[in-house]
Amino acid sequence: MISTEGGTPRPVFAVAPMIDWTDRHCRYFHRQLTGRALLYTEMVVADAVIHGDRERLLGFDPAEHPVALQLGGSDPQKLAEAVRIAGAFGYDEINLNVGCPSDRVQSGAFGACLMREPALVGECLAAMVEASATPVTVKCRIGVDEQDPEEALDRLADAAVAAGVRAIWVHARKAWLQGLSPKENRTIPPLDYDRVRRLKQRLPDVFVGLNGGLATLTDAVEELGPVDGVMMGRGAYQTPDELIGVDSTIYGEAAGNGFDYAALIATMAAYAERHIANGGRLAQVTRHMTGLFTGRSGARRWRQILSEKATRPGAGPELLFEAFEAVDLSAGEGAAANRAVQAA
Repeated sequence: MISTEGGTPRPVFAVAPMIDWTDRHCRYFHRQLTGRALLYTEMVVADAVIHGDRERLLGFDPAEHPVALQLGGSDPQKLAEAVRIAGAFGYDEINLNVGCPSDRVQSGAFGACLMREPALVGECLAAMVEASATPVTVKCRIGVDEQDPEEALDRLADAAVAAGVRAIWVHARKAWLQGLSPKENRTIPPLDYDRVRRLKQRLPDVFVGLNGGLATLTDAVEELGPVDGVMMGRGAYQTPDELIGVDSTIYGEAAGNGFDYAALIATMAAYAERHIANGGRLAQVTRHMTGLFTGRSGARRWRQILSEKATRPGAGPELLFEAFEAVDLSAGEGAAANRAVQAA
């Protein structure tokens, strides 16, 4: 989880796990925008891993590395079994969800509900650590409902550390399990970055990452320093261009002479062609790409073409080229880039 160069801890930038969004096609797309960001799967329930279609649930393209699997559950034995099964797939990290407030996780007594049961979280994490050859981490909230965030987060973090976990991602909001919808829980409870910073001060030898409210790469960079890592969710998904600067801004790689959108479109068209050949549909890939080019001339037409045409029977990867033709990249890049795509 924590990368080091010359013995010095390096910051981590991650794209958050998001149900119905960060599937394998989304992650493959995001990987074309950043080679270094840590990408998370959607939350996968331990029972589904044990009893379901494992390749569909856990399979991913090798290009996605580094990639982390997020598991949901509250039974230590089932979570351990899910970790052992996932081990064959080669994930770089296994993460336990202790932050999702959806009705689904509440009915299953896991996710954010587990903030109330730090001892059980410790048992779950200890079982996962024992079963895993790769790092186990946890993602949590600062508290739920009427909990005191000072006490609730410390108790959860202490249980995680005692279980052998060395990295904690914190969504810097409470989750209100009574009275707010999952959507409202992403925006209404106030952000408390200071609480996450205090956790890092208290646990200097543990990786502490910050999640919540980071809409742009600039927002993320501003929060690095007091914490070890930053995690973007909807900002990264809805405006994926934000990911283009991650490798240079966060990881110090050379910025180059501008991003090659033509190569991106060609790569994604080839990926979509393989997916369709294996029985998939174009829209399963392109639905994650509609936010690309936000703020540029032609972005609306790009979205319109992908949204309306990609769902039609027989839609093929050539639709990506058609949609890209509508985009006018700045500084005269559009025409040259489009010509390069057509020649690809």
